[in-house]
Amino acid sequence: MPLSPLDIHNKEFGRGFRGYNEDEVNEFLEQVIKDVELLLKDKKELEEKLKSSSERVGHFTTIEMTLQKSIVVAQEAAEELRRNSQKEAKLIVKEAEKNADRIVNESLTKARRIALEIEDLKKQSKVFRNRFKMLIEAQLDLINTDDWDHLMQYEIDTSDLDRLNSKED
Repeated sequence: MPLSPLDIHNKEFGRGFRGYNEDEVNEFLEQVIKDVELLLKDKKELEEKLKSSSERVGHFTTIEMTLQKSIVVAQEAAEELRRNSQKEAKLIVKEAEKNADRIVNESLTKARRIALEIEDLKKQSKVFRNRFKMLIEAQLDLINTDDWDHLMQYEIDTSDLDRLNSKED
């Protein structure tokens, strides 16, 4: 067990013949007591600093472990987010391709229907043109007949009409 300043202070030395000078010994002991007190005080302060530093190191170690765990969790979350984003992107592309196929198919169907309608309209216009042509040709034949010339040669006696018209008045 180490000596304390009190142990040094209470130490009694036996007296001997031609011993040490008591005042010098007491003075030296006083100096030793002060030095030991200072050393003990410094030791206590250093122990408290060491304890505080150890606590801080423990605290920082805990923080470091927590940060490492947080980094791992963040990396896992980022990886999961990346995987989910890739899955979602693939689904979006697949849906877009499906919609594009549907739109193309609808457009082709519509184009075929319009082409059929155009062909039908062409047939109807040919029929109409032929009928109209026949009608005009029939009318031209009617105009070109000799009956018109014969009508122009026909004369009406208007004298009878004038007489009848004057009788009625």
